[in-house]
Amino acid sequence: MRNSVTQRLASAMEKKRPAVLSRGAKLLNDLRLRSALEEGGAPLHYVIRRHIEQLLASKALKPGDQLPTELEIMAIFSVSRITVRQSIAQLVARGTLIARPGKGTFVAQPHIPHQLKKLTGFFEDMGALGMKVTSKVISIEQMRAEPGVAEKLEVTRETEITRIERLRLANNEPLSFDISHIPAEIGRRIARENLAVDPLFSLLENKYGIHLTEADYSIEASLASPRVARHLEVKTGSPILLIERVTYSKDRCPVDYETIYYRGDRIRYSTTLKR
Repeated sequence: MRNSVTQRLASAMEKKRPAVLSRGAKLLNDLRLRSALEEGGAPLHYVIRRHIEQLLASKALKPGDQLPTELEIMAIFSVSRITVRQSIAQLVARGTLIARPGKGTFVAQPHIPHQLKKLTGFFEDMGALGMKVTSKVISIEQMRAEPGVAEKLEVTRETEITRIERLRLANNEPLSFDISHIPAEIGRRIARENLAVDPLFSLLENKYGIHLTEADYSIEASLASPRVARHLEVKTGSPILLIERVTYSKDRCPVDYETIYYRGDRIRYSTTLKR
Protein backbone atom coordinates (compact mmCIF):
# COMPACT_ATOMS: atom_id res chain seq x y z
CA MET A 1 0.00 0.00 0.00
CA ARG A 2 2.80 2.42 0.93
CA ASN A 3 4.56 1.72 -2.35
CA SER A 4 1.37 2.25 -4.31
CA VAL A 5 0.86 5.64 -2.67
CA THR A 6 4.38 6.69 -3.53
CA GLN A 7 3.92 5.45 -7.08
CA ARG A 8 0.67 7.36 -7.50
CA LEU A 9 2.33 10.48 -6.16
CA ALA A 10 5.25 10.06 -8.50
CA SER A 11 2.86 9.63 -11.41
CA ALA A 12 0.83 12.65 -10.39
CA MET A 13 3.96 14.76 -10.25
CA GLU A 14 5.09 13.35 -13.58
CA LYS A 15 8.51 12.43 -12.30
CA LYS A 16 10.45 9.32 -13.19
CA ARG A 17 12.23 9.07 -9.85
CA PRO A 18 10.38 7.84 -6.67
CA ALA A 19 8.58 10.60 -4.80
CA VAL A 20 9.36 11.29 -1.15
CA LEU A 21 6.35 11.95 1.04
CA SER A 22 6.50 15.00 3.30
CA ARG A 23 6.03 14.56 7.05
CA GLY A 24 2.41 15.69 6.81
CA ALA A 25 1.74 13.30 3.95
CA LYS A 26 3.27 10.39 5.89
CA LEU A 27 1.03 11.16 8.87
CA LEU A 28 -2.03 11.41 6.65
CA ASN A 29 -1.17 8.23 4.78
CA ASP A 30 -0.52 6.26 7.99
CA LEU A 31 -3.84 7.43 9.42
CA ARG A 32 -5.67 6.37 6.28
CA LEU A 33 -4.09 2.92 6.38
CA ARG A 34 -5.30 2.24 9.92
CA SER A 35 -8.56 4.17 9.81
CA ALA A 36 -12.04 3.23 8.71
CA LEU A 37 -13.17 6.83 8.34
CA GLU A 38 -13.47 6.43 4.58
CA GLU A 39 -15.93 3.55 4.89
CA GLY A 40 -19.67 3.94 4.70
CA GLY A 41 -19.99 5.69 1.37
CA ALA A 42 -19.25 9.18 2.73
CA PRO A 43 -18.29 11.83 0.16
CA LEU A 44 -14.57 11.82 -0.49
CA HIS A 45 -14.12 15.49 0.40
CA TYR A 46 -15.69 14.71 3.79
CA VAL A 47 -13.37 11.73 4.30
CA ILE A 48 -10.29 13.84 3.59
CA ARG A 49 -11.50 16.62 5.87
CA ARG A 50 -12.18 14.19 8.73
CA HIS A 51 -8.72 12.65 8.39
CA ILE A 52 -7.09 16.08 8.61
CA GLU A 53 -9.29 17.03 11.57
CA GLN A 54 -8.24 13.84 13.36
CA LEU A 55 -4.56 14.67 12.85
CA LEU A 56 -5.22 18.10 14.34
CA ALA A 57 -7.22 16.73 17.27
CA SER A 58 -4.44 14.26 18.13
CA LYS A 59 -1.87 17.09 17.81
CA ALA A 60 0.06 15.06 15.26
CA LEU A 61 -0.19 18.29 13.24
CA LYS A 62 0.30 21.42 15.32
CA PRO A 63 -0.20 25.15 14.69
CA GLY A 64 2.27 26.30 12.06
CA ASP A 65 2.78 22.83 10.56
CA GLN A 66 2.45 22.57 6.80
CA LEU A 67 -0.19 20.31 5.30
CA PRO A 68 0.59 17.81 2.55
CA THR A 69 0.51 19.29 -0.93
CA GLU A 70 -2.52 18.89 -3.17
CA LEU A 71 -0.64 16.30 -5.21
CA GLU A 72 0.22 14.28 -2.12
CA ILE A 73 -3.38 14.24 -0.91
CA MET A 74 -4.57 13.35 -4.42
CA ALA A 75 -2.22 10.36 -4.42
CA ILE A 76 -3.06 9.18 -0.90
CA PHE A 77 -6.82 9.17 -1.48
CA SER A 78 -6.88 8.59 -5.26
CA VAL A 79 -9.04 11.66 -5.80
CA SER A 80 -9.11 14.65 -8.10
CA ARG A 81 -7.61 18.05 -7.38
CA ILE A 82 -11.12 19.52 -7.19
CA THR A 83 -12.02 17.13 -4.36
CA VAL A 84 -8.85 18.01 -2.44
CA ARG A 85 -9.44 21.73 -2.85
CA GLN A 86 -13.02 21.35 -1.65
CA SER A 87 -11.81 19.69 1.56
CA ILE A 88 -9.10 22.27 2.20
CA ALA A 89 -11.41 25.19 1.41
CA GLN A 90 -13.87 24.02 4.07
CA LEU A 91 -11.17 23.98 6.73
CA VAL A 92 -9.77 27.33 5.62
CA ALA A 93 -13.26 28.85 5.82
CA ARG A 94 -13.57 27.58 9.39
CA GLY A 95 -10.25 29.13 10.32
CA THR A 96 -8.69 25.73 11.02
CA LEU A 97 -6.18 26.07 8.20
CA ILE A 98 -4.59 29.06 6.51
CA ALA A 99 -3.50 29.20 2.87
CA ARG A 100 -0.38 31.25 2.19
CA PRO A 101 0.07 32.18 -1.47
CA GLY A 102 3.16 30.59 -2.96
CA LYS A 103 3.99 28.74 0.28
CA GLY A 104 1.27 26.19 0.91
CA THR A 105 -1.44 25.43 3.45
CA PHE A 106 -0.67 25.47 7.17
CA VAL A 107 -2.38 24.67 10.44
CA ALA A 108 -3.72 27.98 11.73
CA GLN A 109 -2.30 29.53 14.84
CA PRO A 110 -4.78 30.09 17.69
CA HIS A 111 -6.39 33.52 17.91
CA ILE A 112 -4.51 36.13 19.89
CA PRO A 113 -6.90 37.51 22.54
CA HIS A 114 -7.30 41.25 22.95
CA GLN A 115 -9.61 42.83 25.48
CA LEU A 116 -10.98 46.30 24.89
CA LYS A 117 -10.55 47.73 28.36
CA LYS A 118 -8.10 50.60 27.94
CA LEU A 119 -6.32 52.58 25.25
CA THR A 120 -3.18 50.68 24.26
CA GLY A 121 -1.03 50.28 21.16
CA PHE A 122 0.15 47.24 19.25
CA PHE A 123 3.52 47.10 21.04
CA GLU A 124 1.81 47.13 24.44
CA ASP A 125 -0.81 44.54 23.46
CA MET A 126 1.55 41.98 21.95
CA GLY A 127 4.35 42.68 24.42
CA ALA A 128 2.00 41.89 27.30
CA LEU A 129 1.53 38.43 25.78
CA GLY A 130 5.27 37.85 25.76
CA MET A 131 5.62 38.21 22.01
CA LYS A 132 8.53 39.83 20.17
CA VAL A 133 7.12 42.92 18.48
CA THR A 134 8.58 44.65 15.44
CA SER A 135 7.40 47.10 12.79
CA LYS A 136 8.31 47.69 9.19
CA VAL A 137 7.78 51.16 7.78
CA ILE A 138 6.20 50.88 4.34
CA SER A 139 5.91 54.57 3.49
CA ILE A 140 5.93 58.07 4.96
CA GLU A 141 4.65 61.07 3.05
CA GLN A 142 3.48 64.61 3.57
CA MET A 143 0.16 65.27 1.87
CA ARG A 144 -3.03 67.30 1.93
CA ALA A 145 -5.83 65.89 4.04
CA GLU A 146 -8.57 64.19 2.07
CA PRO A 147 -12.14 65.05 3.14
CA GLY A 148 -12.61 61.94 5.28
CA VAL A 149 -9.27 62.35 7.03
CA ALA A 150 -9.84 66.06 7.57
CA GLU A 151 -13.16 65.29 9.26
CA LYS A 152 -11.56 62.77 11.64
CA LEU A 153 -8.68 65.08 12.55
CA GLU A 154 -11.01 68.10 12.76
CA VAL A 155 -8.93 70.17 10.39
CA THR A 156 -9.86 71.99 7.20
CA ARG A 157 -9.61 70.22 3.88
CA GLU A 158 -6.23 70.45 2.22
CA THR A 159 -4.50 70.91 5.58
CA GLU A 160 -1.06 69.29 5.47
CA ILE A 161 -0.79 65.99 7.32
CA THR A 162 1.74 63.17 7.66
CA ARG A 163 0.66 59.76 6.41
CA ILE A 164 2.56 56.74 7.72
CA GLU A 165 2.09 53.13 6.62
CA ARG A 166 3.48 50.36 8.82
CA LEU A 167 3.41 46.59 8.89
CA ARG A 168 3.22 45.28 12.47
CA LEU A 169 4.67 41.87 13.33
CA ALA A 170 4.59 39.65 16.41
CA ASN A 171 7.16 36.85 16.61
CA ASN A 172 8.05 37.74 13.00
CA GLU A 173 4.48 37.06 11.83
CA PRO A 174 2.64 39.94 10.10
CA LEU A 175 -0.55 40.68 12.02
CA SER A 176 -1.64 44.18 11.10
CA PHE A 177 -1.22 46.80 8.41
CA ASP A 178 -1.64 50.30 9.82
CA ILE A 179 -2.16 53.64 8.13
CA SER A 180 -1.74 56.63 10.45
CA HIS A 181 -2.70 60.22 9.68
CA ILE A 182 -1.12 62.81 11.97
CA PRO A 183 -1.29 66.61 11.84
CA ALA A 184 1.89 67.76 10.10
CA GLU A 185 3.05 69.92 13.01
CA ILE A 186 3.87 66.80 15.00
CA GLY A 187 3.89 64.38 12.07
CA ARG A 188 7.04 65.85 10.51
CA ARG A 189 8.94 65.17 13.73
CA ILE A 190 7.47 61.68 14.10
CA ALA A 191 8.56 60.93 10.54
CA ARG A 192 12.20 61.40 11.55
CA GLU A 193 11.96 58.82 14.34
CA ASN A 194 12.88 55.15 14.10
CA LEU A 195 9.33 53.85 13.80
CA ALA A 196 10.57 50.31 13.21
CA VAL A 197 11.57 50.28 16.88
CA ASP A 198 9.75 53.08 18.69
CA PRO A 199 5.96 52.79 19.16
CA LEU A 200 3.94 55.80 18.05
CA PHE A 201 2.05 56.12 21.34
CA SER A 202 5.32 56.00 23.29
CA LEU A 203 6.85 58.74 21.14
CA LEU A 204 3.83 60.99 21.46
CA GLU A 205 3.64 60.67 25.22
CA ASN A 206 7.21 60.17 26.39
CA LYS A 207 9.21 62.25 23.89
CA TYR A 208 6.78 64.92 22.77
CA GLY A 209 4.77 65.31 25.98
CA ILE A 210 1.36 64.73 24.39
CA HIS A 211 -0.88 63.05 26.95
CA LEU A 212 -3.24 60.63 25.22
CA THR A 213 -6.57 60.44 27.00
CA GLU A 214 -9.06 58.43 24.93
CA ALA A 215 -9.93 57.08 21.51
CA ASP A 216 -12.99 56.39 19.40
CA TYR A 217 -13.03 52.88 17.91
CA SER A 218 -14.98 51.50 14.98
CA ILE A 219 -14.58 47.77 14.23
CA GLU A 220 -16.07 45.90 11.29
CA ALA A 221 -15.55 42.76 9.27
CA SER A 222 -13.97 43.26 5.86
CA LEU A 223 -11.97 41.51 3.15
CA ALA A 224 -8.31 41.98 2.37
CA SER A 225 -7.57 44.03 -0.75
CA PRO A 226 -4.71 42.80 -2.96
CA ARG A 227 -2.32 45.33 -1.39
CA VAL A 228 -3.28 44.59 2.20
CA ALA A 229 -3.22 40.84 1.50
CA ARG A 230 0.29 41.08 0.08
CA HIS A 231 1.62 42.76 3.20
CA LEU A 232 -0.21 40.46 5.61
CA GLU A 233 0.78 37.38 3.57
CA VAL A 234 -2.79 36.15 3.14
CA LYS A 235 -4.93 35.60 0.08
CA THR A 236 -6.82 38.48 -1.48
CA GLY A 237 -10.33 38.42 -0.05
CA SER A 238 -9.26 36.83 3.24
CA PRO A 239 -11.30 37.97 6.26
CA ILE A 240 -9.82 40.86 8.20
CA LEU A 241 -10.85 43.13 11.05
CA LEU A 242 -10.98 46.72 9.86
CA ILE A 243 -10.50 49.18 12.71
CA GLU A 244 -10.78 52.94 12.54
CA ARG A 245 -9.36 54.70 15.57
CA VAL A 246 -9.15 58.38 16.40
CA THR A 247 -6.87 59.04 19.36
CA TYR A 248 -7.27 62.26 21.38
CA SER A 249 -5.15 64.33 23.71
CA LYS A 250 -6.66 66.55 26.39
CA ASP A 251 -9.79 68.52 25.48
CA ARG A 252 -10.51 65.81 22.87
CA CYS A 253 -8.01 67.22 20.40
CA PRO A 254 -7.44 64.60 17.64
CA VAL A 255 -3.80 63.54 17.47
CA ASP A 256 -3.89 60.45 15.28
CA TYR A 257 -6.41 58.92 12.91
CA GLU A 258 -5.59 55.30 12.08
CA THR A 259 -6.99 52.70 9.74
CA ILE A 260 -5.85 49.30 10.98
CA TYR A 261 -6.20 46.02 9.09
CA TYR A 262 -5.88 43.03 11.42
CA ARG A 263 -5.71 39.47 10.20
CA GLY A 264 -9.08 37.93 10.99
CA ASP A 265 -7.57 34.49 11.49
CA ARG A 266 -5.21 35.67 14.25
CA ILE A 267 -6.88 38.38 16.33
CA ARG A 268 -9.98 38.07 18.51
CA TYR A 269 -11.40 41.04 20.37
CA SER A 270 -13.48 40.73 23.51
CA THR A 271 -14.91 43.06 26.10
CA THR A 272 -17.05 42.97 29.24
CA LEU A 273 -20.32 44.83 29.35
CA LYS A 274 -22.09 45.63 32.60
CA ARG A 275 -25.74 46.43 32.98
